[in-house]
Amino acid sequence: MNPYSLLRPLLFSLDPETAHDLTLKTLMATQNAAGLLYPKVADKPVSVMGLTFKNPVGLAAGLDKNGDCLDGLAALGFGFLEIGTVTPRPQAGNPKPRLFRLPEHEAIINRMGFNNKGIDYLLEQVKRSSYAGVLGINIGKNADTPIENALDDYLIGLRKAYAVASYVTLNISSPNTKNLRQLQQGNELKQLVSTLKEEQSKLQIQHGRYVPLVLKIAPDLTPEEVRNIADLLLQFNIDGVIATNTTISRDRISQHPLAQETGGLSGAPVKEMATEVVRLLAAELNGKLPIIAAGGILSAADAQEKLAAGASLIQVYTGLIYRGATLISEIVNALPEK
Repeated sequence: MNPYSLLRPLLFSLDPETAHDLTLKTLMATQNAAGLLYPKVADKPVSVMGLTFKNPVGLAAGLDKNGDCLDGLAALGFGFLEIGTVTPRPQAGNPKPRLFRLPEHEAIINRMGFNNKGIDYLLEQVKRSSYAGVLGINIGKNADTPIENALDDYLIGLRKAYAVASYVTLNISSPNTKNLRQLQQGNELKQLVSTLKEEQSKLQIQHGRYVPLVLKIAPDLTPEEVRNIADLLLQFNIDGVIATNTTISRDRISQHPLAQETGGLSGAPVKEMATEVVRLLAAELNGKLPIIAAGGILSAADAQEKLAAGASLIQVYTGLIYRGATLISEIVNALPEK
């Protein structure tokens, strides 16, 4: 029996953000003993972007925005962890309530708005942890930074994260920061990725190590937009792409009483959209750079679907809320031995 099935009713009786905070506090309190509390997940290593991952199942950004729980999360068996989204300066995020459960759809709506304690705090937490696995740091812009100055915030994030990150993710696809998604378009995306790639080269010389740059995109893009992004990724030698973030579509939950809540929808309703973006990217990229798949992974079969569509790695978040940490071992155990 999955022990989380006993705990879930208690967590689901709480306000979603309260339950989220309680979960993080529990992980923080049990970090030192976490290895005794959770079953060991078998190693099924995979090499991607010049990095060796213990297994292909990672934590998606958003759960541990500030890097508070690295050791506790590592003990759950993840092959890699991505923390953030973090901004140059601390910010409170959007007004509450801003997180909503839709259990009938195994879904979440969030409009958190990059609430975090700032990148300097996150870096301190990373340095204090004993986590030695692959660590992604997901960076974004502050809400009060004008969109025309967004590049400045990403440069700050990249420069600060570079020393401790295994890879850095550029989050330009959250629907919860005004105008952020326009950075996925044409000339704005070209300026962003070209400048950050130049900075990556300088940082490589400065630090004596290469830290891959990954772009996280939305599931709401048209096929033409996905193809254009794929072309830019190849043109500027971006190291990887995460497909996808949350969706603003409500097609699959249109009759739900919470359907009109603004924010990004995650979980089962986004699964097919996200998988289609993975397929489109895989066709365009033709194996020239890796895809990390996220969106609607709530079972081993969902994970296999993403991998079959062309992903090299996967990430989960909402699936943990509905299935618990045993989802990780379930997915890893179902992977074929190499």
